Amino acid sequence: MRALKLLVVVMGVLLVAGVVALGLAIAVRVQRGPAAETAAQPLHLSLPDGARILATEMSGDRLLVRLSLGDGAEQLLLLNARTGAEIAVIATRPAAAPRP
Repeated sequence: MRALKLLVVVMGVLLVAGVVALGLAIAVRVQRGPAAETAAQPLHLSLPDGARILATEMSGDRLLVRLSLGDGAEQLLLLNARTGAEIAVIATRPAAAPRP
């Protein structure tokens, strides 16, 4: 019976110590403010000769770049925004003129 009382007292002390440690950790993080994000590395993109960027769109960690190529065609590049790796390339071409 004596061992059981000692075990209950030790567990109570550990419980109180854990709650105090959790409270201190929360207080420190609140005082420090939001975690500073790491500086983004520049993303270098090689474009074909004569190409122009028409539009970009970001969704999560994906970057869609719409290009106008020199010959009038357009191209869509889907990139991983974090690494710059090409995920997909979609080439389009101007619609042919309708035949009379």
